[in-house]
Amino acid sequence: MDARALLLAGRVGRPHGLDGSFHVTRPRAGLLRAGVTVHLDGTAFEISRAAGTDDRPILRLDGVEGRAAIEALRGTDLFVARDAAPDLEDDEYWAEDLEGCLVTDGPRELGRVTRLIALPSCEALEVAGLDVLVPLVHDAIREVDVDAGRIDIDAAFLGDLAP
Repeated sequence: MDARALLLAGRVGRPHGLDGSFHVTRPRAGLLRAGVTVHLDGTAFEISRAAGTDDRPILRLDGVEGRAAIEALRGTDLFVARDAAPDLEDDEYWAEDLEGCLVTDGPRELGRVTRLIALPSCEALEVAGLDVLVPLVHDAIREVDVDAGRIDIDAAFLGDLAP
């Protein structure tokens, strides 16, 4: 499956009990629901049980039995197909879609997004070449065009960043 068709949903953590259930680290809880297919190292598994909380989910996968099987998978990334993901609101984006986007202030190129960072009050863009994080708030962001790979910001809002 094409890597752009997948979203990172979390990572296999430590076993939970004896039946093959496990904790998920770095979870994106909205992607991890019973019945959804997850991909681990190119192999697809259906989530047969989803428990715990959004911050600390516990999963069991069809065909993965016992603690030893989970220990063997521990640290493996869990991916979910984009078409199985919930719909996003108008001003929501997957981090994977923002990473690598060119950040501009009108015609002035400022750098490229290296990652999306979750802060307590909002999410922010880390941009190569900028010494400040760009908060994903309407005052700072003029336009996000994922298809064009471009994010236009208001540099004056951030203190008129020097080139």
